[in-house]
Amino acid sequence: MAASAQMTTTSHAAASFVPSFEGFRPSNVKFSSVSFKNGRGMTLGSTRGLVVKAATTVAPKYATLKPLGDRVLVKINAAEEKTAGGILLPSTAQSKPQGGEVVAVGEGRTIGLHKVEVGVKTGTSVVYSKYAGTEVQFNGTNHLLLKEDDIVGILETDDIKDLKPLNDRVLIKVTEAEQTTAGGLLLTQSTKEKPSTGTVIAVGPGPLDEEGKRKELTVSAGNTVLYSKYAGNDFKGSDGSEYIAQRASDVMAVLP
Repeated sequence: MAASAQMTTTSHAAASFVPSFEGFRPSNVKFSSVSFKNGRGMTLGSTRGLVVKAATTVAPKYATLKPLGDRVLVKINAAEEKTAGGILLPSTAQSKPQGGEVVAVGEGRTIGLHKVEVGVKTGTSVVYSKYAGTEVQFNGTNHLLLKEDDIVGILETDDIKDLKPLNDRVLIKVTEAEQTTAGGLLLTQSTKEKPSTGTVIAVGPGPLDEEGKRKELTVSAGNTVLYSKYAGNDFKGSDGSEYIAQRASDVMAVLP
């Protein structure tokens, strides 16, 4: 008589493998024992040390790729493998890069009756939003396919203070956090309150209106502003200063 089998599992160990599939990277899920039971609760047998390989997606590979509309293909910069002091970083500690070089652009988009070309050109070094786009492998290297609006700005140097914001983005130098309390106690890094004020360093040309024309932003370089604490992308300059790039709509007020 055929019996329906039920698999029960308990905690960690190591041994046999389930095959992986193309387009996936296997990662081990370990069990110390696996027992099989029929529908009546009778144990049919057990296997110790089973390792199940769970599949995690990796970037698909392409030999040719043409962005459509206002999409842009960016070759991702390599992650930093060492700290500024020369300490080798493990792969888990390497920060995900947020910059790269534009290698292909779409034909643009239509706003109302107007055709608007993509505002960045191939060969341009750009910084993009941290969680934007779709990662792909193109010509053997990692690329990101994203919309033009996900590009924060153009950066032609290695210092974020030189960022040229695009569209409605602004670059703000963050006001340094207080190092001590009012009573003179030294604050640790974890207890310092995250500041939400700073000085505008650079602004983008503004968003496009329904006629494809730029609308001027309401803040200017040199303004001291209060901004939304949890919006935008944080960066650290070569001198250790903190910067944030965010949309002008996330700037809440201009301070005197």
